[in-house]
This record gives sequence, C-alpha cells and structure tokens, in this order.
Amino acid sequence: MYNYTDDIEPCLTVLQQGGLILYPTDTVWGIGCDATNEAAVDKIYALKRRKATQSMIVLVADERDILQYTAQPDLATFDYLKTVTKPTTVIYEGAIGVADNLVATDGSIGIRICEEEFCRHLIRRFKKPLVSTSANISGHPTPPFFADIEKEIIEGVDYVVQYRRNDREPATPSAVIKWEKDGSLTILRS
Repeated sequence: MYNYTDDIEPCLTVLQQGGLILYPTDTVWGIGCDATNEAAVDKIYALKRRKATQSMIVLVADERDILQYTAQPDLATFDYLKTVTKPTTVIYEGAIGVADNLVATDGSIGIRICEEEFCRHLIRRFKKPLVSTSANISGHPTPPFFADIEKEIIEGVDYVVQYRRNDREPATPSAVIKWEKDGSLTILRS
C-alpha cells in the first residue's frame, strides 16, 4: 500500500512555489493551492474555466485555524460540527488573511476542517490553509473517483498525489451550511 507521506514533500514544494496540486480530500478529489496566494487562486479559476465570482472553499486542519482566518466566528459552530457525520463546509462572515479572490462579495468564506489524514498532515506542515475545489471543469460533473478526472485537469496541475488513487468508494461533496449572525444556520447543500 502506498504511504501518503511520500506525497507531502512534493506537495509542499509546489504549494510554496504558487503551483497547483490535485489531491484527495475528506470528500472528492480536489484542485488545491495556497489559499493566501492570489495568483495561485487565479490559476485554479483558469484551469476550471470558472468565473472568479464563484466561490471556492478553504480547508484547514483545526478549529484554531478558523479563528485565524475569520473575524469573530460564533463558537457554537464548533459544537454543531461535532454533531455532524458528513464533512461539512461552513460559510463564515468576515474572511481575513486569505487571498482576496477567494472572498465572496459579502466578505464571507467557506471553510471546512478536514478530517482526512493526508490533508491534515499537509495543511499542518504547510502552515497555511489550502484551496479545495472539485477536480472538474466548471459545469461538468464532479468525478466520484480519481479515474474519472478529466485529462485536462490532471495535465493542468503541477503535482498529482499518488495516495488514494485506487479508492473504490465513490466520493461525494461536503454538506454546506451558513452560520447566520443570529446563531441560526441555513443548509445550502446537504
């Protein structure tokens, strides 16, 4: 079996140089980059042929990371996340410290605490959040397996992770919720 640690150093090199990686997450395979690097984020928009007005999400390793990249998040969000079984992306108000082209026009940002071992290790070693967007051309179906990822995507990134390429369980996108200012939540994708 392939050891994910073999992919960490090549990923770190590419991320530090502002490049793109194709990597497995706790949901679907993602195209990723340094979430604080605006030029790298632009490369993802171009590769996916996606409008820059369409938001992408950010992966972090721990709750404390959310405190670093959002202004005054409601701490009840963390209690809620402990009750869910599906990976859940939360739309937070007041994004800070990430590339401007990741922030929605209302100032919000979608962030998910990633529980997948490879991603957590990579994020902790990189010491910055990662962009994560599905590995498909905008408007095309999200591939449930690595083998379904379009050649254009694979060839358009700087490094393709070896780990988990042969997964047999179909992957699905995360749930998405928005935590409202009044403490309520709105389910955007279940």
